[in-house]
Amino acid sequence: MPKMKTKSGAKKRFKMTASGRVKAGQAGKRHGMIKRSTKFIRNARGTTVLCKADENIVKKYMPYAR
Repeated sequence: MPKMKTKSGAKKRFKMTASGRVKAGQAGKRHGMIKRSTKFIRNARGTTVLCKADENIVKKYMPYAR
């Protein structure tokens, strides 16, 4: 049986945590910062853990991520 391929876009954008959750960068910080509140920008720093539904989608893209 051949190996499954990892989606190359997914491996660049997502990382797995030790407990098996999926980490991703915060959305909404590429442009248009003038109209965003300071609170929004501050809270959107760093990374976040995806919700269960999105996590299941991403895990299909990364079959060998541990």
